[in-house]
Amino acid sequence: MKIVNEKLILLNFYKYAACWIVILYKNYRDCWMLLKTNDVINIINSKIQALPNQVFDILSISKPKSIPEAINLSKIISKLSPLVGNLIEFRMVEIFNEIPELKDIGIWLRQDPGFPDTIFNSLIIPAPGFEIKAWFPLATEITARFKDSQNHFFADQTYILLIAWLPEYLLYGLPKIIDICSISGKSIAKARDTHYHNPPDYLVFEPEDTSERTVNLQQTKTNGYKFQGDKTLLDQAKAFLNSWDEFSSML
Repeated sequence: MKIVNEKLILLNFYKYAACWIVILYKNYRDCWMLLKTNDVINIINSKIQALPNQVFDILSISKPKSIPEAINLSKIISKLSPLVGNLIEFRMVEIFNEIPELKDIGIWLRQDPGFPDTIFNSLIIPAPGFEIKAWFPLATEITARFKDSQNHFFADQTYILLIAWLPEYLLYGLPKIIDICSISGKSIAKARDTHYHNPPDYLVFEPEDTSERTVNLQQTKTNGYKFQGDKTLLDQAKAFLNSWDEFSSML
């Protein structure tokens, strides 16, 4: 009797295992077919082209009732930038998760304040991601800090999404997307380092290898160092650096 029971238990186990394999296959077969990280990036970049001129129902500013009120509003409207910017970033993740081609493959997760803002949680490796930046032109000129190392973008898996928005009637109404731009994070990091790294006048240092540390202590950002000496010292440093090149050519 004991042997029969063991056989039944084993048979039931195989049945359940087979069921789970079928379920996993149905859920992830599209993911297995969509092998490349870049495929997901391209789908997102294609879908967001329809966003310009769309209005986001997230926060509405009432129409001024007089000219003085409109003038006063124009002086403080820049204060909307951080609040509406964050709301737009939240909404973009929701939009990503509504894309039919990706619904059955994985889910976009926010990881703010981590980098990037959102990553695609699926079987696709490396995980595609987007750093989302909402820009309100009436608040400030376009500025951004981007210090992440090129090593972070080893597979060009992270893109920077820049979203320009204004109130639909310039000073009042709902936020309206004016334009949208998606750029490879790898290309930005490379262009930054190429522009700034100019020894001995300016040095761009890669972060140390901190992969064995806990996540909150890992370093992923570059550091820049500007030469602080006078022109005489700078010329001496250049001559010393050139001597390295001459020595290398002799080897």
